[in-house]
Amino acid sequence: MTRYVALLRGVNVGGVTVKMADLAEVVRGLGYDDVTTVLASGNVLFTTPDAAATAKQRLEAALRERFGYEAWVHVLTHDAVRAIAEAYPFERSADRHAYVVFILKPELLDQLLEVPLDPAIEQAARGDGVLYWSTPKGSTLDSALGKAQGSGRHKPWLTTRNLNTLEKLR
Repeated sequence: MTRYVALLRGVNVGGVTVKMADLAEVVRGLGYDDVTTVLASGNVLFTTPDAAATAKQRLEAALRERFGYEAWVHVLTHDAVRAIAEAYPFERSADRHAYVVFILKPELLDQLLEVPLDPAIEQAARGDGVLYWSTPKGSTLDSALGKAQGSGRHKPWLTTRNLNTLEKLR
C-alpha cells in the first residue's frame, strides 16, 4: 500500500466547483483508503496498492464522470511531496508567494525555465519534476512566469501549489 497525494488542477476556480466531501466520496468510491481532503483547492490524500499512473487515470475518469469537467490530476507519493516541499530553494518572506509548479511534461519544465525573468521580481529553479517559483504577493498573474503558465494549452500538464499548502499535506 502506498500513501499518495492527488493534486487536482483548476478546482474551485473558473466555475469548476467541487465540494471536498464529494471529492472524498469519489476517491473512496474507487476503493481507496485513508482518504483525507486538505483545503478547498483540490488536494486529497489516500492509500492504495495501485501505481501512481493507475490512480491518476482512475481519478481523472471518476472526476469527469461525477462532476462533468475536464479533470487533470497529479498523483505523487506522500514522501515525494514532502521531499519537494523540503527542497524549496528560495528564502521565504511575508511579502512573497512561495510556489511549486508540478509539471508532467519535462519539455514544458524546460520551456518555463527559459522564460526571461527579472530576478529582482521573481525567481525560478528546477526541482524533481517541479518548478520552484517565488514572486511578490499581488503579482502572480502579471509576472512573466505567471503569464507563461497561464496558457490554456498547459492545463493538462501543470498545477501550482503554494508551499504553505504542501506543508499542510505533509
